[in-house]
Amino acid sequence: MADWPGALLVAGPTASGKSALALEIAQRVGGTIINTDSMQVYRELRILTARPTAAEETLVPHRLYGIRPAAEAGSVAWWRDQAMAAMAEARAAGRLPILTGGSGMYFAALTDGIADVPDPGPDARAEARRLLVELGPAGLHAELAAVDPATAARLKPEDSQRVARAWEVLRGTGVGLAAWQDRKSEPAPWRFSAILLDPPRDSLRAAIAMRFDTMMRQGALDEVRQLVALKLDPSLPAMRAHGVPELSAYLRGELSLHEAGRRTELVTGQYTKRQATWFRHHVLAPQPRTLAISARFLDLAQLSERERADLFMFIENLC
Repeated sequence: MADWPGALLVAGPTASGKSALALEIAQRVGGTIINTDSMQVYRELRILTARPTAAEETLVPHRLYGIRPAAEAGSVAWWRDQAMAAMAEARAAGRLPILTGGSGMYFAALTDGIADVPDPGPDARAEARRLLVELGPAGLHAELAAVDPATAARLKPEDSQRVARAWEVLRGTGVGLAAWQDRKSEPAPWRFSAILLDPPRDSLRAAIAMRFDTMMRQGALDEVRQLVALKLDPSLPAMRAHGVPELSAYLRGELSLHEAGRRTELVTGQYTKRQATWFRHHVLAPQPRTLAISARFLDLAQLSERERADLFMFIENLC
C-alpha cells in the first residue's frame, strides 16, 4: 500500500466551490482534473451542470467531461473504468490525479470497490420503466419487496430511480441487486486523500440561486430546448438533471419561468443536503485499504492565509 500512487479527492455538494478549488490546485501542483459528477459526463449539458468552461479546460488537462451522449445512460461501473484509465494516464505524465465532483457513489466506487452487475438488457429496463409508470415508485417497491426483500429493505419506496434499477437487475440477471452488491470488487490500488467542502446551508442556498441566474444568462433555456428536441426517453439520467424537468415544463407552457427557477433551486438545495450528509459519513471515513487524510472547511472564503498554506503543503506532499 505504501508504494501505491496517490490521488486527491475534492468532494462536496453542488455549488460549494469544488471546481474552482480543483483548478487552483491543479495549476499549482501540476494536476489533471478528472470529472466525478454523473451529470457532467453528458455532452449536451455543459451549462446546466456547470461544467468547466472551454477556457478553463485549456489551463490544465480535464478528463471525462462531456464524453457521453445524453441518449446513452452512464453507469458507475463505466465511469470507474474510465476514471482508472485517466488516473493512470495522469500519473504516467507526472501529474497528480484530482478527482472532483458531487457524485458520492462514484467516489465510493474507487475507495470502497464496486459490484460488477451485468447489463440487465433492454427488455428488463423497458419492463421496469413500464411498471414504474403503472404502479408508481411505492407500488413497484412493494412488488420488489415480495420477490427480493433483501434489496427492497435497502431502498426508500419513493426513490424511483433506484427502485426501478433494482427491478431491472432482478428481472434481467435473475439475482437481486443486494446480492450483487455483496460481491464487491476490491478498492482501487491508490492512496486517496480527500478534501471535503462543506459550506454553511445559507451560503450554499445563496450560491445555488446565483448559479441558476448565471446559467440562465449563459443560455440554459436554449440548452434544454435543444435537449428536448432530441425526443429522448424521459427516464434517461440526462433528462432528470436539475433544471431539465423544470425548464422543460416551462417550454411546454406548464410553468412560469419564475416557478421553474424556484423549483430548480428547491430540488438542487434538497440534493445538496443529501450530498453533504453522504460525504460526511463516507469520504471522510478511512477505508481499510485507503489513506484518507481530510481537510474539512466551513467555507473556502473563510480560509486564513495560514490555513491555505497548510492545505497546499498537504497537497504537495501527495505529488
